Amino acid sequence: MLFLVRHAESIENATKYTGFYANPRPWTGPAAHALSQDVVGLTPRGFLQCLWLRQALEDLSRPDPVVRTSQYRRALDTAELALPGLSYQMTALLNEQHYGAATYMTKNELYATYPEGAEDRQTRKHLWTPPGDGGESLAGGVLRRATAFVDGLHTASAADVVAVTHHTAILALRAVLERRPVTELVDEARERKTPNAAVLIYERADGLFHARGAIQPDC
Repeated sequence: MLFLVRHAESIENATKYTGFYANPRPWTGPAAHALSQDVVGLTPRGFLQCLWLRQALEDLSRPDPVVRTSQYRRALDTAELALPGLSYQMTALLNEQHYGAATYMTKNELYATYPEGAEDRQTRKHLWTPPGDGGESLAGGVLRRATAFVDGLHTASAADVVAVTHHTAILALRAVLERRPVTELVDEARERKTPNAAVLIYERADGLFHARGAIQPDC
């Protein structure tokens, strides 16, 4: 079995329009990305969600699952709190989409600073490549990483796998696992994102993964 877990609620999630997304943004692009990856941790609600995850994953998975996480602090904190005592391996394949120089920019600031990318960001979000070093599109870099991660699962041991990752990375992983177009998943996400600490459940059979439902915390 494979369990995709979106990290528990982070400070960024809880304060998106009052905290990091100031306009004008007070940081450079590299500094904003460093904040996002290395500093942003969980809220008190996120800690409660991790307690819920601890019991949920214990009930769902067999003993001693293989644990993989992104390199972002909010994913690492989620893994450490939800899966205490288990070792885990960080992998860049599960990282959130790299927004490059646009990290933490509001849409207004983004369109004013980089008008040449505004149309893609507004109408073809999956193809939009953020400006600056490291920027990657959902349909490009993120999907390639997701494909590599899933390919690695096919050659791994038969143990259950828990993968702690991020909203946009989950869209790409679902596209690979469920054999669906990224555009379809992006359209669904406009209506409803994967909730924080939600668990998406996949069963491996006949060389493919099959969706077997999802659960989410009530806190």
